[in-house]
Amino acid sequence: EQPQRDPLDVKFADPNAAFKSKTTFELIRAYLVYLVCSSSYLVEHNMQLMKWTNRIMGDKLFTALMKSTFYGHFVAGEDQKAIIPTLERLRSFGVKPILDYSVEEDLSQEEAEKREVESSVSESTAEDTTTLPQYKVDRTFADRRYKVQSARTYFYLNEATCERNMETFIECLEAVSGATFGTGITAIKLTALGRPQLLLQLSEVIMRARQYMLEFCGGAGNVLTHHKTIKDLEQYYSGISDNKDVKEFLENMTTDKEGILHLFPWSGIINENFELSDSFRVPDPKTGQMRRLISQIPPKEEEMFRNMIRRVNTIVKTAEELDVRIMIDAEQTYFQPAISRITLEMMRKYNTKKAIVFNTYQCYLNNAFQEVTTDLEQAKRQNFYFGAKLVRGAYIEQERARAAALGYPDPTNPNFEATTEMYHKTLTECLRRIKNLKDSGEDAKKIGIMVASHNEDTVRFAIEKMKEIGILPEDKVICFGQLLGMCDYITFPLGQAGYSAYKYIPYGPVKEVLPYLSRRAQENKGVLKKIRKEKQLLRAEIVRRLMNGKLFYNPKGNYVPI
Repeated sequence: EQPQRDPLDVKFADPNAAFKSKTTFELIRAYLVYLVCSSSYLVEHNMQLMKWTNRIMGDKLFTALMKSTFYGHFVAGEDQKAIIPTLERLRSFGVKPILDYSVEEDLSQEEAEKREVESSVSESTAEDTTTLPQYKVDRTFADRRYKVQSARTYFYLNEATCERNMETFIECLEAVSGATFGTGITAIKLTALGRPQLLLQLSEVIMRARQYMLEFCGGAGNVLTHHKTIKDLEQYYSGISDNKDVKEFLENMTTDKEGILHLFPWSGIINENFELSDSFRVPDPKTGQMRRLISQIPPKEEEMFRNMIRRVNTIVKTAEELDVRIMIDAEQTYFQPAISRITLEMMRKYNTKKAIVFNTYQCYLNNAFQEVTTDLEQAKRQNFYFGAKLVRGAYIEQERARAAALGYPDPTNPNFEATTEMYHKTLTECLRRIKNLKDSGEDAKKIGIMVASHNEDTVRFAIEKMKEIGILPEDKVICFGQLLGMCDYITFPLGQAGYSAYKYIPYGPVKEVLPYLSRRAQENKGVLKKIRKEKQLLRAEIVRRLMNGKLFYNPKGNYVPI
């Protein structure tokens, strides 16, 4: 039989459409969870309260209590097996999963700072390289969880933990592939897979290279947006072009018929025999002497970098074999240039027939539009499938505080509205390019976008733009994502109307997911307005069921997703 489809109410105000996938017990539980989230005292002290309750009740009772309340509402289950019923029920109501193994260590601030500082300082910090302030490790901000509510943080312990994290991500891929019929996604974080200092150094190189090119291009941004050719560069180096090193530098550049794409042969970065120190040298335009953009990296750290790349390669290769997609999460701005660069090179390597790897763009950053358009341009010129997850972003307060304290320009947008505008502008550009692909008879799936937003206006904006441009849900180029246990009134009506809708699904043992739950409670405190609507709809649906004698309603859906 044909899967069922319901018309979409773009006001997202129909309680039945929002909650037909839930039992009445689940609705009452959700209502109570939101009530607790509305109490600022309980939210502020939630972690202490949970630990205290655990001590009084003992592990067994505490686990049972959590499962029937907070944990049950926000988390899908303890392991790959336990989550299958949740995944199956979501699927029957048109919703697909993004799996996220949400175990995190409950580190004290002191321990977190100690680990971060130790793992972010290179053994060789040469005297001649002054670090740009943004890429310096600062003890004040060494606990990367500072003011971050909605994202998980990994702290580097040693290479063995990174190996373990890789294995966990692979188990996650296997869990997704087993239960999702080629539509599943797994989320990963690069800081879980290697030493953060390597990402810091690489990010700094990228920014230094952009500064170096600024003198040559006379404009900001990535070199590929300037359409400069090797000939232009040869002129720029006219006095020194006979120099053997300069010649080699020019030969190694990544170029195409439209000009220079990258200053360095970045494609090599994802090979496991890449030498970091020797790769990032540029000629001084006056003397022709090659100068390093990065201090000499000790062999041990070079090996750590290769290990990190090997882990990412292993994960993406496994994803490709299992037909699962991978979303690489965005992180703080001082890691992001490196994370994006590695992610884009992974796309170039693996996204040749479809989008397997997705990068994440945080729209609260004032360069988000520029970054997305540059990357779209690279994908077009190097002919690979481009996947992007657009989010508002998780680190805004921390980014502002850090920029002010360390004296570099604030990378964020000034206010909520500016971020919304940035999100909509970026999304519109992606949709415009998808339409161009469609109109010219190319594969529209060359660009895949996930609108990961809990903001109703943004979701509505995306739906209206899709209609206006003529992009259909079944084109499968735009999908929507929200967290499990949040904004059900947006996700489920979308899935039931045939849109590609996803839930971000955390799982893991009760005690080890507590820091995650603690953050969810904190985060919900900030979105009380949204909760107000969700609470009204929950109340309306509970009352409707009581009035109609549907207290024991059993959710059965036939909305199998596209």
